[in-house]
Amino acid sequence: MKEILVLYYSHTGAVREMAQLVARGVGSVAGCAARVRTVPRLTAVGHATAPAAAPSEKEAGAPYAELKDLEECIGIALGSPTRFGNMAAPMKYFWDSTAELWLKGRLAGKPAAVFTSTATLHGGQETTLVSMMLPLLHHGMLIVGIPYTEPELTATTSGGTPYGASHHAGGAGGQPITEHERKLCIALGRRLAEIALKLSS
Repeated sequence: MKEILVLYYSHTGAVREMAQLVARGVGSVAGCAARVRTVPRLTAVGHATAPAAAPSEKEAGAPYAELKDLEECIGIALGSPTRFGNMAAPMKYFWDSTAELWLKGRLAGKPAAVFTSTATLHGGQETTLVSMMLPLLHHGMLIVGIPYTEPELTATTSGGTPYGASHHAGGAGGQPITEHERKLCIALGRRLAEIALKLSS
């Protein structure tokens, strides 16, 4: 069984729920399983601290990611809420620690996909997804998006982009994931797993 890393940071729980849907899509592909991981929050001075992780994340049971997770998996799905049109600092902090893998080219040639959640419908979903692609491209990874052959991509009136799955969570972060958003998360995980299996063989 080969694994896809579903790596996310979630503040209100929306991105965590998306990660679970992406993982479901990964698991729907024969011979593939999802390895779900998260990253800890940051202190005011920028240091990652395990005790500062949101209780909801710990209750969800997702362990904190390690560099070996990136290395051992055949593909990566990366999720983060939007922070001013960019990925959240805890996720950026984690990727800033991956220079060792970059120097050795450990991630080159692996496929990767991205997903995000925003408080407002036009709150930077696409710029966040593109910003999350940048470190992946520097690692030599191959970006997997969502093609318009997925009918929900043209039907959605909430989240969903060709760059990756997205969700409009509302100002308080409690707006539920729509049916279109749910299907696109699953489709992204499935497509990533299918491509990763082909590339790894």
